Amino acid sequence: MKTLYVLIFLFSLAGSAIAQGPMGFESEQPERIDGKRGVTLFPNPTTDFITIRFEHINVRQMTVSMHNIIGNEISISPEQIDDHELKIRVKDFDAGYYLLALKDEHSKFRGTYKFLKL
Repeated sequence: MKTLYVLIFLFSLAGSAIAQGPMGFESEQPERIDGKRGVTLFPNPTTDFITIRFEHINVRQMTVSMHNIIGNEISISPEQIDDHELKIRVKDFDAGYYLLALKDEHSKFRGTYKFLKL
């Protein structure tokens, strides 16, 4: 029965914002995953790095945490590329789905975004 719930959960994840190119390979094209807030997460799926770009939010005060699909927090060191872009190295992570929790108290922004590590 537990396996059935896990499969249902994974199938529900499959309908999320995952940008895949031909034959299922990762796409270098940025995909806006939150149009209202101007958040772009790419490449998704990824193998080495995940990049988060914000149109209207400065990342200097952004709090970023990462969790695996079962909720365990994973230690990360986001690299600030510019005022509106962060890059996180995920090369050494196990394959699977991960959640990025983003929070900025100044702009009252909060969001959780999913990506796939191959």
